[in-house]
Amino acid sequence: MSRREAKRRDRRDAIIRVARRSFLETGYAATTMSSIAAELGGSKGTLWSYFPSKEELFAAVLRNATETYHADLLQLLDARGEIAPTLLRFGHDLLRKVTSPEAIGLHRLVAAEASRFPEVGAIFFELAPLHTRNLLARFLQGGMQRGELRPADPQLAARMLIVLTLSGCHQQMIWGNMAPPKPEQIEADVAFAVDCFLRTYAPEGGKPAPSSAH
Repeated sequence: MSRREAKRRDRRDAIIRVARRSFLETGYAATTMSSIAAELGGSKGTLWSYFPSKEELFAAVLRNATETYHADLLQLLDARGEIAPTLLRFGHDLLRKVTSPEAIGLHRLVAAEASRFPEVGAIFFELAPLHTRNLLARFLQGGMQRGELRPADPQLAARMLIVLTLSGCHQQMIWGNMAPPKPEQIEADVAFAVDCFLRTYAPEGGKPAPSSAH
């Protein structure tokens, strides 16, 4: 990478850091390209050369927040992995990610702004929940094809598992009813979700795979 390319990359990273802080602290509506440019000490023209619109900048912030997680998730959801242990690891990783302070802040931001700015909800859904669900559905489809899970719509199966996983401490955190969960709370939520899922999608005439986290 040339010095010029490295400088441009560093500048882009700085823009994303400032934008992320502004979105989380002041909201999507109150964040402007002008205010971001002013904080960075440059012109709006320079900022627009990196991100032509606030929507594209918001998408870049979300990609930055999720790309490492999704790369790790892709590796975790190896098509050859055993169903129960893989789903337990998936659940733990998902809950640890979505109960982080930044993730909770982004979730609340999108929920608050999406009615006025539908593009915010659309960007968030595509880059975060939908991407995660698609990766999980592909793994579940492999299990169905191998006869380890009963045949069904893998997208619906993925949706069920994710909803169950997020129905405990994550939902409580979104509404401000609890502090960040302890490891044992995450483990209990995940064990419950995976157990329910495996009982529902056990192969015909077979027993659900053991889902013990121990």
